[in-house]
Amino acid sequence: MSDDQSRDERHKARMERKKAVVDQAIARADRDQGVLLVLTGNGKGKSSSAFGMLARALGHGMHVGVVQFIKGSFSTGEEAFFRRFPEVSYHVMGEGFTWETQDRERDLQSAAAAWGKACALLSNPDISLVVLDELNIALKYQYIELDDVLEALRNRPAMQHVVVTGRGAPQALIDVADTVTEMQVVKHAFKDGVRAQKGVEL
Repeated sequence: MSDDQSRDERHKARMERKKAVVDQAIARADRDQGVLLVLTGNGKGKSSSAFGMLARALGHGMHVGVVQFIKGSFSTGEEAFFRRFPEVSYHVMGEGFTWETQDRERDLQSAAAAWGKACALLSNPDISLVVLDELNIALKYQYIELDDVLEALRNRPAMQHVVVTGRGAPQALIDVADTVTEMQVVKHAFKDGVRAQKGVEL
């Protein structure tokens, strides 16, 4: 047997073993339910990932909702894009990052209004996916009560999916989530003096 044939046989054997393991894992996943996903960490891509799931849900004909808790002082590409779809209920409720507003009372009022919109979505069985963008920041600054959030998430429709984004996800939210991803910074253009770019950050 040639070296190439031997390599191909070893590869085939490895893939057969891997397929058996994957098939067993798929067989064990035997139920459907709405899942709670938490995207946190200091790295870029939390909101981007959430909006990717939003696009995926639209591709399946689902009705979806978005509440943005912090962003709001500038227009973004995702807002401009997703507002084109009648299946999307899109709410930009923040007034910008907390270091820009510098007004805790105003931030509290904005967060309360945003949470009201979120509760309406979380209680609507016609909404299949809800994105709560930067909710973790509102929780970190205690603009919204964590217990209220956990209760609303527990009581949402059984097949409704929710994606929560933002740095510093509280442990209690991580504990109840079905899937948690922590994004880490390896390198970021901003540190080298590159402004936030349309189509990438905005």
